[in-house]
Amino acid sequence: QVQLVESGGGLGQPGGSLRLSCAASGDIFSVSRMGWYRQAPGKQRELVAHITNGGATNYADSVKGRFTISRDNAKNTIYLQMNSLKPADATVYYCNARTSFFDYWGQGTQVTVSS
Repeated sequence: QVQLVESGGGLGQPGGSLRLSCAASGDIFSVSRMGWYRQAPGKQRELVAHITNGGATNYADSVKGRFTISRDNAKNTIYLQMNSLKPADATVYYCNARTSFFDYWGQGTQVTVSS
């Protein structure tokens, strides 16, 4: 089992920045990749960015150049630095940890973008 606890959501202004954090605990040695997804009401959950154990990253086209995913292995934590926020970025963000057999999810954190 892997437990994920997210933090850092909230209100950001258009053009502003927010940083999300996700701390993992439990059977973290089974995790091969961690990432962030988001899901708007009535839509499918979509990948925002992920980072592998080796540090390779992948981003959705809609966030490339604006968002940066990173990890602190000593803290078993990943981060999502979100810059140049747009209203379209406003939704619930979920942390994900992937193992060979299962996807684990955090509880979600709300991001609101408004002036």
